Amino acid sequence: MAQNIYDNPDFFSGYSRLPRQVHGLDGAPEWPAIKAMLPSLEGKHIADLGCGFGWASRWMRDQGAASVIGYDLSQNMITRAKADTSDAAIDYRFADLDILELPHASFDLIYSALAFHYVENFDRLARMIYDALIAGGDLVFTIEHPIFMAARHPHWILDEDGRKTWPVNGYSIEGERRTDWFTKGVVKHHRTLATTLNTLINVGFKLIQINEFAPTYHQIAAIPELVEELERPMILLLSFRKPEA
Repeated sequence: MAQNIYDNPDFFSGYSRLPRQVHGLDGAPEWPAIKAMLPSLEGKHIADLGCGFGWASRWMRDQGAASVIGYDLSQNMITRAKADTSDAAIDYRFADLDILELPHASFDLIYSALAFHYVENFDRLARMIYDALIAGGDLVFTIEHPIFMAARHPHWILDEDGRKTWPVNGYSIEGERRTDWFTKGVVKHHRTLATTLNTLINVGFKLIQINEFAPTYHQIAAIPELVEELERPMILLLSFRKPEA
């Protein structure tokens, strides 16, 4: 079973104060880039894996999705999502992505934001998702960029010129990483970019688009602290499609 860090009181308290949780999708700088990667949602049946507070699930319904099922391991997340949602076409369910089984050929789109790096067996997850999509269905997801999460002790350091630099070490050594983020010992699973892409390609997916997110200069002008995100990619955005039968 995956680590349920989001039901840790200290973690959840800090997490709930993040701009992307206070302001929703508009508080996530990468959201415009994600929207550009999504297919038309009109009439689609969608699974939102790691749905959190339900921001994306509700937005997808507003864009015409026929139904959305949001899955999350956290009781706190599901409780908040249900409290903020009044739409019979959105259903929230408890699920551990390490063992989740979705019904065969049931979804037009499977979406996930910043959840898959918590999954240990990504190959199993990829095969399950492929089976759950209809032919021609789409998978769009974001994860922490492997450059961001590879280091054993990820944090800014200063180089010889006094410039902020992000350490990259142990990149080719895949596996568990434990970091301190709002609380100690948050477990994530590092995979190289090649492993992530090839796992999905080998399952049968076709790569549609890849985006190593960096803020635009317009975003930096509005939120100056985003400038440090130009130093290294923090978030990887990926779009895949299951070929037509």
